[in-house]
Amino acid sequence: MTVRSRWAGVAVLAMAALTAAACGSGAAAPADGKIKVVASTDVWGSVVKAVGGDAVNVTSIIDDPTKDPHDYEIKPTDTAAVAGAQLLVSNGIGYDDFFAKTVSTVGAGKPSVVAFDVSGKQKAADTNEHVFYDLPTVKKVADKVAEDLGGIDASRKAAFDANAKAFDAKLDDVLAQIAKIPAGRKVVVTEPVANYLLTAGNVADATPKQFEEAVEAGTDIPVAAVAATNALIQNRQVDALVNNAQTETDLTNQLKAKAATAGIPLVDVTETLPAGTTDYVGWIGKEVDALSKALAKQ
Repeated sequence: MTVRSRWAGVAVLAMAALTAAACGSGAAAPADGKIKVVASTDVWGSVVKAVGGDAVNVTSIIDDPTKDPHDYEIKPTDTAAVAGAQLLVSNGIGYDDFFAKTVSTVGAGKPSVVAFDVSGKQKAADTNEHVFYDLPTVKKVADKVAEDLGGIDASRKAAFDANAKAFDAKLDDVLAQIAKIPAGRKVVVTEPVANYLLTAGNVADATPKQFEEAVEAGTDIPVAAVAATNALIQNRQVDALVNNAQTETDLTNQLKAKAATAGIPLVDVTETLPAGTTDYVGWIGKEVDALSKALAKQ
């Protein structure tokens, strides 16, 4: 998706300032003894929950498929949640800019884990922002969350560290599954959401560069790029179509229809957890399983 973040305006900024003044610069310990964590999306919130377990109370701002991190407009309740949090967790690199702006207004100085910042990746014009699909980065986030939670509550540090190690081991199992994808597979993507997974499985993204660049920039896709993408599917030059199920357009529907006609498997991916899903490993594991089956040798 294109980075098309919007700030809700002067009224929200005023509300944020009032909320910050009411809450103070620090967050009071909750009566239930749980650490209050606010995440920008439920994907990152699920990682926090895996590490913190029953010791954390996690609020995810983007918590259903109808909310888009790129153009989400912050609400006063969100601002209040950030102001009252003891730990903040987000994606970074512009993906959830609404969160970064809120943190700068009412959350400055609070412990904050920004996934891209801990990833070790270098920011460039073509850097893929969807680092929640990069499992090594997700492991680093889990480890940093454990460290910060332990800093907030030293009495449970050992438990947080153990939970992070267990979580990391599960992701290693998912990575082992990805590694079993047959070599030489190629796909077309409607959007490079899950491309970190493709890279991990040595799956080639055959989508024309101009197609992907236009999708990410939110501009019209060149006619030649659309034609080239259609040809890849119609001529069965790829093994699957990987589709962002949360972004439906006339073009994505056309590509799906062409893939069905050509007998090309469709693999749907998402940017937030599907309804009824709260477990990161369960979610990503199902997507990897679907990709593996689609790309298995016939």
